[in-house]
Amino acid sequence: MIEERFDAIVVGAGMAGNAAALTMANRGMKVLQLERGEYSGSKNVQGAILYADMLEKLIPDFRQDAPLERHLVEQRFWLMDDRSHVGLHYRSEDFNEERPNRYTIIRAQFDKWLSSKVREAGVTVLFETTATELARDSHGRVVGVHTDRLDGEIRADIVVLAEGVNGVLGTRAGLRERPKPDKVALAVKEMHFLPRETIEARFNIKGDEGVVIEAAGTISRGMTGMGFIYANKECVSLGIGCLVADFRRTAHTPYGLLDRFKHHPSVAPLIEGSEVKEYAAHLIPEGGYKAIPKLYGEGWVVVGDAAQLNNAIHREGSNLAMTSGRIAAEAICALKSRGLPMTAEHLALYKRLLDRSFVVKDLKKHRDMPRLLHTNSHNFFLTYPQLICRAMQNYVRVDGTPKAEKQKTTVKSFVNARSWTGLFSDAVRFARAWR
Repeated sequence: MIEERFDAIVVGAGMAGNAAALTMANRGMKVLQLERGEYSGSKNVQGAILYADMLEKLIPDFRQDAPLERHLVEQRFWLMDDRSHVGLHYRSEDFNEERPNRYTIIRAQFDKWLSSKVREAGVTVLFETTATELARDSHGRVVGVHTDRLDGEIRADIVVLAEGVNGVLGTRAGLRERPKPDKVALAVKEMHFLPRETIEARFNIKGDEGVVIEAAGTISRGMTGMGFIYANKECVSLGIGCLVADFRRTAHTPYGLLDRFKHHPSVAPLIEGSEVKEYAAHLIPEGGYKAIPKLYGEGWVVVGDAAQLNNAIHREGSNLAMTSGRIAAEAICALKSRGLPMTAEHLALYKRLLDRSFVVKDLKKHRDMPRLLHTNSHNFFLTYPQLICRAMQNYVRVDGTPKAEKQKTTVKSFVNARSWTGLFSDAVRFARAWR
């Protein structure tokens, strides 16, 4: 048993765990962080989007040495059928600002850098160490963790669970349920390496400008899911994710969807001639507001993906993870400064602070959307994309057919597919869920 006692133990070294550990260490707390990987980010080979505002609250000058790829100046949304896409994009010179708003990053590189900042702040970090069980006192209160190391139990005033969506420590202890298949998605990604100048030419960017493409439609074969493409400096991150429940129901494979996506006529030219060097699969919480578990208890709090804090509608995860980790740490530090014990009564401060933040407010706003999309996935991810793409082709194709006749044909195709009642019902339910 390690005789040394800590103010806090953080389990996990992802975005949420690093944010919590860094915040507590910067405020003078003695922190131990446990990570089962060889280093922070060792399980993350994929690319991702970083939101600057959330990281600035942790490290104001992060732009000086953080391993950033490109700052995003353009966002594209694609609605796809098997041979085409209808696109919406927003591009602004305003994003070529002195302190850009969003960046693409490579998680393996970025997480390692963020972990170095955590260690510089004085956190003791143990890699290749798995927390196997929560340690409790005679009253059932969490007082530390047991690990797979020979020295066994480590004690602390508070344990921060930042172990990810599929972490077993919290579920094994009965603090939360294991995520249900309809509340978690499996995403697969590839890294396609190309010369920098080729990427810039294909995505119409220059310097360190970047583009992100998010796509939905027949690429998910009627399942609830989306595809995504991020332009990095010398590679393109390309992937797709769908609910685990849908994979189970349909027997489609993640790699099969990814292969179809990257060979789509709209996608293939962007990665033609690339070299694939990395492939990864990752579980993502998709349950939204209604899937958030109990966030605190006697001697423990849960943050990030482990708390189901992911905004699937706006494709935001890392910012919610960092924010929840920071807010949990600030609540813990506030209790520590007042000499208060880490009881459930006092740790309720974390939830109150989180409820006031954009994290919970945004998730609450779209609380009905996950269920709507899952129960109507065939319509929203198959029927409507096909109808809309067909309508657009009918609109732009000039073949001598009168425009009034084209319009009637388009309307008829929608009514035949869904009926007037179905169209109205879908519109109302979507509007309510988006409110």
